[in-house]
Amino acid sequence: MRADAGGVTRLANLRQSGAMKLVLPRVFRPDVEAVIVNTAGGVTGGDRLHLDAAAGPGACLTLSTQAAERIYRAQPGEVGCIETRLTVAAGARVNWLPQETILFDHAALNRRLTVDLANDASLLMVETLVFGRAAMGEVLHAAHLRDRIRINRDGAPVYLDGIALDGDVQAHLARPAIAGGAGAVATLVFVSTQAEAQLGPLRALLPDTAAASLLPGGVLVARLLATDSFELRRTLIPALMLLNTGHLPMNWRL
Repeated sequence: MRADAGGVTRLANLRQSGAMKLVLPRVFRPDVEAVIVNTAGGVTGGDRLHLDAAAGPGACLTLSTQAAERIYRAQPGEVGCIETRLTVAAGARVNWLPQETILFDHAALNRRLTVDLANDASLLMVETLVFGRAAMGEVLHAAHLRDRIRINRDGAPVYLDGIALDGDVQAHLARPAIAGGAGAVATLVFVSTQAEAQLGPLRALLPDTAAASLLPGGVLVARLLATDSFELRRTLIPALMLLNTGHLPMNWRL
């Protein structure tokens, strides 16, 4: 993405192949909103999905997904992989706002998100994991997950996070020091000169099962736990709207 002389973000180039497609809905704002569509309908063992997106100087790009991504049962020895890299140039902003990732029993997934920020670039990102659909009575007695997030500023890491789960995920999440029985978790990160000012308002929105902290360099981090994705969204949507000037992609509301 690039910003033109009038500050309007334009598509610079696009290359897509396989099951991963990008849809660019018309929006009446100077930024670009892109929706990721997985035409395969989900991810299973052996699948490989890769996304590289870049916002040029002064550009603003919002990336979301058409719906929740589903990680289905994998065959023994097979693992699905999702790799995302975002590059945000000087004065630019990227909003990485995918909808939930739902894991099914016997799912196997390795996922990595890497964000490279220029010194004065901004980022709003959320990643949500749902461990089985509560309304369907689903639980994860056997699953594999390796989830890594790395955010760099001028090449130096400002945020590193990792989740590793193997085996009986339901029993692991039931432990009080882990998740206290929660079935959904969201990680929210806001990197901006406005991060410190938003710490108090964000904390005021959060329930007892969530917390927010300010890291050095204007990095606001929150972790949210809930019994299911519906309860999680009741907190997550107001939090995202707070940090994104009252806006969310339309597909979050469908």
